[in-house]
Amino acid sequence: MFIDSHCHLDMLKLDKHDGQLSNVISAAQERNVDKMLCVCVDLNKFDSMYACASDFDNVFFSAGIHPLHVEESPYDEGRLRQLADNPRIVALGETGLDYHYTQDSIEQQKESFAGHLQLAGELDLPVIVHTRDAREDTIELIKAHGNVNSAGVLHCFTESLEMAKSALELGYMISFSGIITFRNAEELREVVKAVPLERMLIETDSPYLAPVPFRGKQNQPAYVADVAACVAELKGIPVEQVAEQTTENFYTLFKRTRAS
Repeated sequence: MFIDSHCHLDMLKLDKHDGQLSNVISAAQERNVDKMLCVCVDLNKFDSMYACASDFDNVFFSAGIHPLHVEESPYDEGRLRQLADNPRIVALGETGLDYHYTQDSIEQQKESFAGHLQLAGELDLPVIVHTRDAREDTIELIKAHGNVNSAGVLHCFTESLEMAKSALELGYMISFSGIITFRNAEELREVVKAVPLERMLIETDSPYLAPVPFRGKQNQPAYVADVAACVAELKGIPVEQVAEQTTENFYTLFKRTRAS
């Protein structure tokens, strides 16, 4: 059994699935993808995100503000607290820092990230972290405001092995997406080899970043099986071992999922 630990079901274009999200879910199950975590990026759009997939018992949710959305969706502790009362909300995020696409909102990004980290520690929820071109600030903010007992995951990891090691030391997991299958991702594949399987998650980040051989097409949760296959090849282990361990890791990190 595989789990897609990070996807955006509300962003999928469903025209090739007869307009039905149920067909996407069925396609995933046909490839032994049993569960998925639908991740929020904008609190203004949380209700529509939740409504699109809440009828599916095998879908979990998060609540948070992506660093590239902090201007239109500022950090709102009250709203996050309210949403976190829902047992199907298993994490805060995705939050974090992104200096690649914009540096105009750096201070607002930092404030939002720190707020998510502090609240997650108080609520004993893990944090889903997006980080791009902000290695030092990401680690420093986690050290300053995070809680090792709730920790979290650096999702869709594309940074250095040094950063991965720093995050692991802080109790975080590392999640890999279809990027590891890309031809120009040799350095990242070395990170996959170095990160212990016991501290690893797999994801699609769909509808983005479809793995080879689907690159260029819309990504979907079914393709997390291809990410797992790549991890297995890189580590020289059976794909069944990747499935079993990353599934256990998911339930360990996202503790609320065990009650489902």
